[in-house]
Amino acid sequence: MKTKKDFQKVYLKGKLLNSAQNKLKVNYYFESSVNESGIKAAFVVSKKFGNAVWRNRFKRVLRAAYRISKLEFAEYCVVNNFLLYLIFSPKTINQKQNKILNQNYIIDDLVELLQKVKTKLEKHE
Repeated sequence: MKTKKDFQKVYLKGKLLNSAQNKLKVNYYFESSVNESGIKAAFVVSKKFGNAVWRNRFKRVLRAAYRISKLEFAEYCVVNNFLLYLIFSPKTINQKQNKILNQNYIIDDLVELLQKVKTKLEKHE
């Protein structure tokens, strides 16, 4: 997801979910019966969470964890003809408390958030 229009759509019309451990949050919005189906994801970190090096590292780690976890979820969206917009961002993780980041630290929360979004999509059907 790259366009300003897509981000506005998610922030204005979408919903917010937090992970159980409050490490991550996701804003999501979906459109059904569109020509395009699949997932558009973005990873956003505000300046208040850490310096540029830490924020870029966080986004790289989050993207890698998402890449591993999204396969089944993306297939679900294509089969059900959904176009899903996701914006992942940290909730309580910051540079002061987590100087060293690794994928194992956030992957459980990411998978949990994807399952929550999938549950919400299933209820909508």
